[in-house]
Amino acid sequence: WVSWVAGMRKPLLAFLLTVFALPGPRSPSAAAGRSCADTRQVYAEMGYSTGSAPQTQISGEHLRLCPQDYTCCTSQMEETLSLQSEKDFLKAVEDSSQFLLTTFTQRHRRFDGILNYIKTLFNTETKCCRDSFRRTYGRLFTQNSHLFQELFVELRRYYSGGSISLSEVLSDFWSRLVERLFSLVNPQYQFSDDYLECVSKHAEQLQPFGDVPRKLRGQVTRAFVAARALSQGLSTGRDIVNKATKLTADSQCVRGLMRQWYCPLCRGMPSVQPCHSLCLNVMKGCLANQADLDNQWNNYIDALYQVSEKLEGPFNIELAADSISVKVSEAIMHMQENSVSISTKVFQGCGNPRPTPGRSKRSPKEAGGNKRPFRTYSPEEKPTTAAGTNLDRLVTELKERLRPMRGFWVSLPQTICNDEKAAADLVNEDRCWNGQTRGRYLPDVTGDGLLSQINNPEVEVDIARPDVRIRQLIMELRVATNKLRHAQSGQDMDFMDSEEGSGSGGG
Repeated sequence: WVSWVAGMRKPLLAFLLTVFALPGPRSPSAAAGRSCADTRQVYAEMGYSTGSAPQTQISGEHLRLCPQDYTCCTSQMEETLSLQSEKDFLKAVEDSSQFLLTTFTQRHRRFDGILNYIKTLFNTETKCCRDSFRRTYGRLFTQNSHLFQELFVELRRYYSGGSISLSEVLSDFWSRLVERLFSLVNPQYQFSDDYLECVSKHAEQLQPFGDVPRKLRGQVTRAFVAARALSQGLSTGRDIVNKATKLTADSQCVRGLMRQWYCPLCRGMPSVQPCHSLCLNVMKGCLANQADLDNQWNNYIDALYQVSEKLEGPFNIELAADSISVKVSEAIMHMQENSVSISTKVFQGCGNPRPTPGRSKRSPKEAGGNKRPFRTYSPEEKPTTAAGTNLDRLVTELKERLRPMRGFWVSLPQTICNDEKAAADLVNEDRCWNGQTRGRYLPDVTGDGLLSQINNPEVEVDIARPDVRIRQLIMELRVATNKLRHAQSGQDMDFMDSEEGSGSGGG
């Protein structure tokens, strides 16, 4: 037994020496004498005056936010650093969301460039129509080329956000065209405005242009609705990000920010970074409302992506614009080839018109002149955007940038805390600032969103009071998403009633 006690004496002595060597409450005199040189240096490097900063640690009883142990901060320094922590937080949110703003702003601008492209394309189309129709249909038809110019102007106005219905624009075009052409294929008669209005009313039944108006309406409507919805959707995304990142940190958030980022400085340990989990809890508390954007945000991003895919394929606006002149030529040829039967039926329904004085009767078939193959511009004549870009490349680039945007708001705390300036990395879990001192952070990381903050140990969040601005942004995202989803089937929500109730006009 004696020998056993003797054998245990050395290990016991070593254990007792270890216990007494562990850091414990420092005596007032020892703590008060500890230098604040490191804190003063960092504080000065931040641009603040060290005139009133303690040279050595003082009692922390005056502190409101940091642990009330011995400290290198006065109450004025703590207030200054708490304001700095809020600035740092807002800057971190802004920096983390910059790629969203850049993407939406630049892509929206480039899709506006498509508008300029379409303007140039339509100008070329108009000239092409004028030249080709003059060669194909003769001088009489070119006197009415303003119909095409007006059509292109209206399409351009729609794309740029004008409050007009595509169906009404196209219906009006075909109605006016059938009136003009009916006069051209029947030059031996005089037609009053009332008579031509009767012709237009019979057009839907007679289908003087065959199936062309219906086909063109479908192609143009799908393409322009999708392109406009995408352009407007990008604009909405830019505005949502701008509003959601313009934050005001409340007092509880600022308290958490200060405790994690600058209380180590006040404790004389400026090089010790906050534990990663501590940072996550603070950020999840401060960004709880933003996280609630995420579900609707993901729906919106998915809808943008799906409309982009449509524009790459069947809804290509360049192809739609390119096909207008060809389709109109097909329609005119159809009416010419069937002008006798069409005129006969119109005369039956609207009555016999008055003959033109001094004109001999001639067959309606002769009015069209020599019909030669109709062509639009050659590939060499086709305009390009100012930057030389095309829609396919713009859409491909946009799709690549949309993918990483999913889950942005719910992952924003992680994005900020993964920055080496914001928090310690996970390998330093035992040597990071845990809110009180250097050591492991023990509380669990809370969940995402407002309701999950009920047990957040770092930021006290009133879960019964959602941020009204964020709730409004959720509604804006929902509206934008619905518009994009309807655009995938060629429907414009702004004009759904009129589009559903209108016919194909002249077809």
